[in-house]
Amino acid sequence: MLFRLPIEVLVLLIPVLVFALVFHEFAHAWVAHKLGDDTAAQQGRLTLNPLAHLDPMGSIMILFVGFGWAKPVPVNPHNFQNPRKDMMLVASAGPASNLLLAFIGGTIFRVAIAGGLQHGTLGTMLYIFIQINIMLAMFNMIPLPPLDGSQIFNGFMIRKNPELVYKLQMYGPQILFGLILIGYFTKISPIWMVMSPFINFFMLLFAGV
Repeated sequence: MLFRLPIEVLVLLIPVLVFALVFHEFAHAWVAHKLGDDTAAQQGRLTLNPLAHLDPMGSIMILFVGFGWAKPVPVNPHNFQNPRKDMMLVASAGPASNLLLAFIGGTIFRVAIAGGLQHGTLGTMLYIFIQINIMLAMFNMIPLPPLDGSQIFNGFMIRKNPELVYKLQMYGPQILFGLILIGYFTKISPIWMVMSPFINFFMLLFAGV
């Protein structure tokens, strides 16, 4: 739970979380716009203004439970020339944007290390920035609705195994919520067990740590 963290950590962590979530949703809207769907743009989502993207309940959940969400970006696949492929691209944009931010943060972090600044406030915030963005990207790549990974997975599988896609759409949110609860109450998180090798890989790749 984030509210149990020291105040100095929260001061750094909350702005990073907000920016990571907002940039993630903006990326969805931007790619959809580029591919011909202006639904999100018409609803004021083609912006980096946090007020346009943050969900009140999702923001509260971040503070009190440790995970949360922003408002999903509305997308109309009928406006795409290739709905299946373009929906996969729009879904991929969110995690890809967070990896881009992590890469940029990692590059600056390496410069900070070279300058001996990695142990100060700048170094700490950069480390948190990189880690949060990688975690957000990896979490959203899980192929369970309503996460972005489900749209990507569905795009690959809809023609090969439509029954599996249908079942995941039906039961995926319950499965995801159940996995989160297991981790919350048992302190043994199946989601973290899957994510952590990828998080460690990208931390090493981007930041060298």
